[in-house]
This record gives sequence, C-alpha cells and structure tokens, in this order.
Amino acid sequence: MQTQFHELPAASAGTTRRLRSLHFGRAETGRKAYLQAALHADEVPPMLVAQALAERLAALDTAGAIAGEIVLVPMANPIGLAQDLQGTAFGRFDLATGVNFNRQFRHLTPALAPLVEPLLCADADANTRTIRAASRGLLAAWQPATETEALKRLLQTLAMDADLVLDLHCDNQAVVHLYTGTPQADAFAPLAGYLGAQALLHSEVSGDEPFDEAAARIWWELAERFAGRFAVDPLACLAATVELRGETEVSQELAEHDADALVAFLRFGGHIAGTPPPVPPACAATPLEGVEPVTALTSGIVVFAKAPGDWVEAGEPVAEIVDPLTDVRTALLASVSGRCFARTARRYATRGMRLMKIAGATAYRSGKLLSL
Repeated sequence: MQTQFHELPAASAGTTRRLRSLHFGRAETGRKAYLQAALHADEVPPMLVAQALAERLAALDTAGAIAGEIVLVPMANPIGLAQDLQGTAFGRFDLATGVNFNRQFRHLTPALAPLVEPLLCADADANTRTIRAASRGLLAAWQPATETEALKRLLQTLAMDADLVLDLHCDNQAVVHLYTGTPQADAFAPLAGYLGAQALLHSEVSGDEPFDEAAARIWWELAERFAGRFAVDPLACLAATVELRGETEVSQELAEHDADALVAFLRFGGHIAGTPPPVPPACAATPLEGVEPVTALTSGIVVFAKAPGDWVEAGEPVAEIVDPLTDVRTALLASVSGRCFARTARRYATRGMRLMKIAGATAYRSGKLLSL
C-alpha cells in the first residue's frame, strides 16, 4: 500500500488542508477501481466503512491478491469536515458559495468529443486510453477559482481513469440504496445484492453533475455520438453513488458488513483475485424519474406513518403534519406505489420541504432529479 497526500490551495492566509489517498496493488496494469467516502462531510457512516475496507485491502495487497490498482480516499472532503456551526455539522454545502459539494463537477463530453474525434479508431481499448488521456488533459487545464473547485478537480482527476468508481454516502434516515446511470443499472445489481440494497435507482442525466455521473456519463454519450464510426465502450467506467443507510447508523458491525460487501463486488468485477461469493437476490432497478419526493403541503410537526424500508401503495397515508398554531392535521398521501427508501430526520416541516422518497417503478418526473 502507498499513501499519497494532496495539498489543496489555501482559502485564507494561515490555513492549509490536504487529502489522503491510499493506493493498493499495481497501477502499471492499467486496471483501476476508485472508491471515496464522505464527499458530503457530515455523512459519517461511509468514513467508518472506508476504515474497515482499508484494512481488508491492505491484507489483500500483502497477499498479492489485487488485480491492478485500487484507490481509496477514506475522507473525501476536508473542507466540509471543518464546517461546524455552533455544534452542528454542515458538510453538505460549501459555506463560501452555498453549492452542494456533490454537484457541479465537470461535464467533459462537449469539449471531449471534438478533441478525441480525430484520434479514435476501430480498437475499443485504444479508444478508451485515448479518451482517458484527453479527459485528464481537460481536467488539468481547469483553473479552479476556489478551494472547493480545487478539491472537485482533484477528486475527478483521481477517478477519471478508473474502470469502477464508487462514491460512498448516506442519507438522513434510510435503507441502503444506490444511484447509477441507466446503461449501468444491470452491472450494479450484484453490488445491490451484496449490500442488501432496497432501491437501485438509475437515470441517464440526473441533473447538476454529481460526482459519479461526471465519471461515467462521458462513456455512454461518446458511444452514442460515434456509433457506427468508432468503437467506444459505453461501460468503460462503471460508477455509482452508494447510500449506506442513515447518518446516525455508525457501528463497527455495519461497517464490517459493508466492507465485506464491497470486497465481494470488487472480487466479482475482477479487481481482486479469487472466486466471489454467490450474489444474493437484488432489488429491481427503478428509474430515478419514478421517485416521488413527498413534500410538505403546509408547515408543522411531522408525524411519519411510514419508515425507510416500508412498502407504500399509491393513495396510502405516509405522514401527517400537525399545525401547532391551529391544531389542523394534514395527511400526506403517496401518489406512487414503491419502496420508501429515505426520509428526513427533521420533525418540523416548512411548506414545500422534502420529507420522504419513494422508489416508484414508472418514470413521471424530468429535469433536476436529485435533492439539493
């Protein structure tokens, strides 16, 4: 194992931050998996999972069992981790700009396509190398205006030449669930099975350029653009956001379980030598466009009738809002049937606040599909 430290430009005089990346195996093989934890820095469970995973990868590296390179960033956001406001962690949004740390990564396809077109050929492997080299060049040319932009460029650069990218997160209160691109949904069914995920959500474009999509989207877009002319593998980079339950579910037992599941999937994908364990049955993949974000119709005290993991039928009550000023109770009804996979930890709602997410099977939404 090799440890690398990456310095970030100081946002203010007298301050410095750095990122740590752990490198297992051998980079010269050209095969690579990249995993990072807690890009939303107030999401603690993935950081503990990363600790357990690092122990396993170190042992596998010593045994010579890593096929290629596996890069792990156990804590992906030192900026957000330092944002503590009067005892409350504030690691989801950059305080300097208000921008979500998992939004506005670089969408490279528009600049990448004309750059690589004269260089592509009939060899898909050669084209993969060409596209990755050009992508790294575009990221190197990005001149970050802020410390947070520098962090995003660094993370995207670390992941840009990977065959597999896993971005480890958690929600407020949730069961395990995954987000990925529609062309890749089948490829992540084994991971959903190993983790025991209860929702596998997919979309070609979710909006606002989250990290996993920035890594993978270029491949299916370039494959479509050059179809019939050049061989581009639409699955050259498999990428997903992995939501590891709720933010308070921090335990060694869960961390060990999740680390074992990630190792099993890495073995399944050939990144670790050996026979992977049998894949447990996975939940059905459903479109992100089919997720109902249940929102508060009025302000008041939130009394949930459904918890993460519960199945919900369309028309069924999922929560009630009690107005402490008028005593009026407002029932909130689901408009889709599906699995409740996440809900807010807050119990007082303002009008229009998102309270719960239900994974419906039929697409009905469009536009920006992710929460803020």
